Amino acid sequence: MVKWYCVNCHTEFDQKEHPGNCTTCLADEKLVLNMEEGIPSTPEAIRDIARKRLKGLCAAYPSCDGNFDKVCQKEAYGKPIGFGGAGQGASFRNNAQALLNLKLKMRVVGEHVEPDTSIDFLGMKLDFPVMGSSTAGIEKYNSAMPEKDFCRAVVRGCREAGTIGWRGDTWFYTPENNPALEVLREENLKNENGRGIPIFKPRAQDVLKKLINMAEEAGCPAVGLDLDGCGSTIMARHGQPVFRKSVKDLKELIEFTSLPFITKGIMCIEDAEACAEAGAKVVSVSNHGGRVLDATPGVAEVLPEIASSLKGKVFITADGGVRTGYDVIKMIALGADVVLLGRDIIRASVGAGALGVKIHMEHIRKVFKKAMFMTGQSSVKDIDQRILC
Repeated sequence: MVKWYCVNCHTEFDQKEHPGNCTTCLADEKLVLNMEEGIPSTPEAIRDIARKRLKGLCAAYPSCDGNFDKVCQKEAYGKPIGFGGAGQGASFRNNAQALLNLKLKMRVVGEHVEPDTSIDFLGMKLDFPVMGSSTAGIEKYNSAMPEKDFCRAVVRGCREAGTIGWRGDTWFYTPENNPALEVLREENLKNENGRGIPIFKPRAQDVLKKLINMAEEAGCPAVGLDLDGCGSTIMARHGQPVFRKSVKDLKELIEFTSLPFITKGIMCIEDAEACAEAGAKVVSVSNHGGRVLDATPGVAEVLPEIASSLKGKVFITADGGVRTGYDVIKMIALGADVVLLGRDIIRASVGAGALGVKIHMEHIRKVFKKAMFMTGQSSVKDIDQRILC
């Protein structure tokens, strides 16, 4: 008999032949591994698996920066975007470069500190200030994994690491067939701390209200709108148009629900303040990983101005170019309350399902805690620009 292990639900079972899909959670056969051949236990091992499954789209480089020597960006201009950046990829590269330009001030003289990485987010306790971002559509990338398995991997892996997984929206999601909401409903029923958050594309108001109702019924703790998704041409091509949203539109949606509302895809102070005026509880500073508009600044370049205006009035999240725990502490220092991971969570999911996400998130937390220790920070709320040099 051979011992098999499902990386999405952690079930072990004995069977002579590969069982195909997991007999417990029905996860795809790619997520059921032969334990005698080894279960990946490091971010590097997980990346190696993801690299094979995403061949031609993403080489799962240790340095994910959008440079032209990377497979995701090479000869990408005018072609489907894949894992790369829009246009010539400048926004993608600017995200990474803006963080790389920031240096940390090492402080080793003073009282010994044991950093507390925990935070409160919308009344929920997180073990560290990092969440999985609102990615979607992975089943269309080399059929890397079924969409519902991907959604489960992100939500479960983040939960097991002590944080929250956001779920995204894409062209083949509809109110009638929405893998993210189906998974969130299942996870919230099974687990008191399911805590996945759906983020929708800026669809028509009536469609969004229907989706928001579904999120409420699924037990989600918050809901949000991916405002920079208004530039998505693939949505319109598949009969699901997206729109720019006015302050009036946002107020209408925010007042429609009792859930805290997240506005994502904000890259300037004017939009950030408009979202706060509309009643958003969370402003998410993001350029969609550089995937919706070329030639924007890096997120780390615009974050300080937004934080200087809104810090303490709303929760501020940030994503874009974040690859390590050192990047996390830089974003926190610039004013973010929480940092989101996108591409790395996709790779972790593809490589080893929920187990991969958990391992990656725990690694991020470990490095973030070390960065806090070496810069003399005892709690997340103490981190500010004084740790930068």
